[in-house]
Amino acid sequence: MRVVVIGASGHIGTYLIPRLVDGGHDVVAVSRGKREPYSPHGAWQHVTHVTADRDAEDGDGTFGRRIVELEGDVVIDLICFQEGAARQLAEALAGRVRHFLHCGTVWTHGHSAVVPTTEDRPKRPFGEYGLQKAAIETYLLEKAHRDGFPATLIHPGHITGPGWVPVNPAGNVNPAVFQTLADGAELALPNFGMETVQHVHADDVARLFVDAMNNRAAALGESFHSVATTALTLRGYAEAVAGWFGQEARLAFLPWEEWRATVSEKDAQVTYDHIAHSPHCSMEKAERMLGHRPRYTSLEAISEAVDRLLEAGTITR
Repeated sequence: MRVVVIGASGHIGTYLIPRLVDGGHDVVAVSRGKREPYSPHGAWQHVTHVTADRDAEDGDGTFGRRIVELEGDVVIDLICFQEGAARQLAEALAGRVRHFLHCGTVWTHGHSAVVPTTEDRPKRPFGEYGLQKAAIETYLLEKAHRDGFPATLIHPGHITGPGWVPVNPAGNVNPAVFQTLADGAELALPNFGMETVQHVHADDVARLFVDAMNNRAAALGESFHSVATTALTLRGYAEAVAGWFGQEARLAFLPWEEWRATVSEKDAQVTYDHIAHSPHCSMEKAERMLGHRPRYTSLEAISEAVDRLLEAGTITR
């Protein structure tokens, strides 16, 4: 099949494009053309590259037509963050595509009420990102069920892999947190360190997109989580990372307002977003309907990313 991937050179695309090429598909990679994939792979030599400024083309109403003209049997959208952009693309593709897959987020759930959270739980999103992604999901699923639009949504957790800094045990992306644990120094965590994060290796997300494509009949009109099968508490995560460096975690716990004063405003905001959501989502639906099970645990996925940070000298032993 001819598969068009929008946002092809990012976290997920780094692994998705080679899997699609290896699967024998004719792949069109759409991106801004401003960066290389996080990991090199020979498959990129067998891909048709299309450069597009999505924000500008969404703004002038031409992006949907641009994607239609690429004549994909399947379109995978990895970088849609606004309901209006999703509507424009879906309306342009209606009747012209066999399968449309959208990358969402587990943050569409908002606060967890029952864990592990399943895809059918009532959703209470908050924050602009979560609200927009939830609105996109509502629109696409309604269009699928009402009009037969062939949509599937994949909702990743904290995407992790070599080449970028994973969400750390303090709930932000400052590599200094990993260095503190590597050094055996004291690390302060907010509250009691019992909030959760739920990582997923980018290759497991890519695998789920492929599994949804390969099980189209089951996937149409459905949404699926893409996370490691278990979540981590901040405390447990910190203890595990310290152990990788032969250290015993020295942890302190501070009330939120005290803790936020110890870090930058940017780090505090990122941490707040993560611990306010504290995801712990189920992977049962993807396994039951698509035969998909993540290959990486949270710590295995994070370990690969930390190893790359060590190789790059971002953190040191």
